[in-house]
Amino acid sequence: MNKGDFLKVMGDKAGGNAAQAKKYYDAFVDTLVEALKKGEKVQLLGFATFEVRNRAAREGINPLTKQKIK
Repeated sequence: MNKGDFLKVMGDKAGGNAAQAKKYYDAFVDTLVEALKKGEKVQLLGFATFEVRNRAAREGINPLTKQKIK
C-alpha cells in the first residue's frame, strides 16, 4: 500500500475523501516532525513511539567510487 492508497482508504473509513484525509495526514506528520525537532518523545499508545536517537557514526563504502565514508 502506498501513500495514495492509504489516503483513499483512510478517507473512505472516515466518511470523507482522499483530499480531506491528506489534510489530516499532513497535519499529523507536521506535528510529529515539530515535536521530534524539539527533542520530544511522541507516544501513541497501541500504535507507535517516535523519538530521535543519536548513534555513533559507522564506516561504509561508496559502491561507485569504493571510497570509505562515514
